Amino acid sequence: MTLQDIIERLQRAKALEDLQTITEELREHYATTHIVYHWVNSIGERFGAGTYSTDWVDRYLEKDYLRMDPVIFGCFQRFHPVDWKQLDWSTKAARSFLKDAISFGVGNQGYTIPIRGPNGQFALFTVSHTTTDEAWEGFIQANAHDFMIIAHEFNKKALEFETGTEVVSVPALSPRELTAMSYLAKGFSRAQAADELKISEHTLRVYIEAARHKLGALNTTHAVARALSCGLIVV
Repeated sequence: MTLQDIIERLQRAKALEDLQTITEELREHYATTHIVYHWVNSIGERFGAGTYSTDWVDRYLEKDYLRMDPVIFGCFQRFHPVDWKQLDWSTKAARSFLKDAISFGVGNQGYTIPIRGPNGQFALFTVSHTTTDEAWEGFIQANAHDFMIIAHEFNKKALEFETGTEVVSVPALSPRELTAMSYLAKGFSRAQAADELKISEHTLRVYIEAARHKLGALNTTHAVARALSCGLIVV
């Protein structure tokens, strides 16, 4: 199964059950412990498709882990993918949560891609596994590009299910606008982005404002989120 096969499979999905089946197929294809796509739609309803055991899902709900899950909180303010080792596990509650998750077979390694859609939609695409740090680093380096594309294809399909229509056409940004937005999505400051592009901050601002206008965004953060959710930029 190639990446193109996966994309076409997602594009043919007709119901939430299809997304569930695809997560199971992806788990087998990438030989990892779990693949999960979880999203909150524009009116706050939560949905999930993934390979976590029902025992872990029940445990998560029973313990109300949503209120303190370091993965949820760590990804909410980020645009770029997050290796779980980068998150804050320093509190007793966080360490207890991780221990519990591992005992239920979630895995000791994780990689989560935050995705944002229009009107407040927020989603997470997660890959988890039980392995060494070294093996995990190699696995992510080899597959990170695939996972980013797959995550956004999941999100496009979820938005289509929510609205009942196909996702609207994506606005065209110029190469410079795309590059400027990509640097901001990666966490660069405006000064750093301008330096990388070898342009002035004033010129950078022109590119960003042009992109924001084309995307119909309220501000720069909103513009970056829309560019990511549309798949215009990949970080």
